[in-house]
Amino acid sequence: MLFARLREDIACILERDPAARTAWEVLTCYPGLHALVMHRWAYWCWTHGLKWLGRWLSHWARFLTGIEIHPGAVVGRRVFIDHGMGVVIGETAEVGDGCTIYQGVTLGGTSLSKGAKRHPTLGKDVVVSAGAKVLGGFLVGDGAKIGSNAVVIKPVPPGATAVGIPARIIPSKTGESADVTHSEPKFSAYGITQEDDPVSQALRGLIDSASGQEHQIALLWKAIETLSATRTNADCTPDCVPGDAARKECFEAERLNQLVGK
Repeated sequence: MLFARLREDIACILERDPAARTAWEVLTCYPGLHALVMHRWAYWCWTHGLKWLGRWLSHWARFLTGIEIHPGAVVGRRVFIDHGMGVVIGETAEVGDGCTIYQGVTLGGTSLSKGAKRHPTLGKDVVVSAGAKVLGGFLVGDGAKIGSNAVVIKPVPPGATAVGIPARIIPSKTGESADVTHSEPKFSAYGITQEDDPVSQALRGLIDSASGQEHQIALLWKAIETLSATRTNADCTPDCVPGDAARKECFEAERLNQLVGK
């Protein structure tokens, strides 16, 4: 059982981290993996009444890896803590299967009530990006993404993205998640895609609007040119269309959209 979980952990890291080359490299050089293995020892002690020993093991795990996971926290399968330095996971936090957590993340609490649910619950396949703070005893839905340095203090629906301080929720357009377990991987490193970036969305909207306006102007000039030609033939009057009129569309919308997407 122990070695099966370890092989599963190594496999998920090889799948999600392009820098990981071999299983041996992952086993020996990834502090996120080491922290999770030591947490399992600490969690076993915590749930079997050996509270001090569990805290002692978690203390040494933090010393060795820079990752602090309270022995009472529940961590699922195939969880990947990438880079890991500065990650803090509180006592009543729950991390679902397939989650990815980057450096500097805090799954913290806002309450001082002992015995209460003070820390967040992450559903399956959640991505929490570098520096994000998820604070409170609420649920982050399956496949949700937390943007870098976001401060999340309210529930996040499944498949949605939370960005900003305080975090605002961007609903999923397609209902798809950041899940990496599907036949076609949809994993999004650091939890951000072009569809979730509000600046990118605004620029694309401006580009589409400008392209549409140019198209309408070109149609108007064509109509004026046609009427002018008819009138010129009938009345022998000169062409009233200016020489520099934008009769052809030259706005490079596709190229600008490509630049925004880079």
